[in-house]
Amino acid sequence: MTGSGILLRNRHRQCVAEKRTVSFSRSATLAWSGDVARGTGTVAAASRAFTIPATFPRVAGDPDGATTPEELLAASHAVCFGIGLRSILAQRGGSASRVRATATITAEKGRGLIRIKAAHVEGVIDDLTSIDPGELDEIGRATEEACTVSAMLRASAPVTVRVRVAGDPDDDR
Repeated sequence: MTGSGILLRNRHRQCVAEKRTVSFSRSATLAWSGDVARGTGTVAAASRAFTIPATFPRVAGDPDGATTPEELLAASHAVCFGIGLRSILAQRGGSASRVRATATITAEKGRGLIRIKAAHVEGVIDDLTSIDPGELDEIGRATEEACTVSAMLRASAPVTVRVRVAGDPDDDR
């Protein structure tokens, strides 16, 4: 093969490699009225996927129907992990009728600051086929490792994970 053929092939490989990496941005906007302690706001996704009331976390609890940054972070974690879990199941030849993910963010408030102390995400799989349930701990770890939100959280707090089959009779955890 001539040198120009090799160069062309290398350019093709470079183009293929470049196509595998895609940068993108997502945004949301908060409109807040009032002071921090008693004010309220609305957060809206630029995609128009949602517009929801927001509030500052209060020690006594949050008003029904309004979210907090911590709850939005938990929602992001659940979406990221749930989609990732579905993907890893498929990559390993498995299938399910439904995957549910629940993420919990634990925060601590004091001295004028709120800090994330821990995150936990749990996946529940309905009608799992072609994968041994004994593999789910490893699949959960692999999913958590690949999850963008988990990676961000791991930088400042421990992240735990659990994946199980719905209605597992041996489920005593």
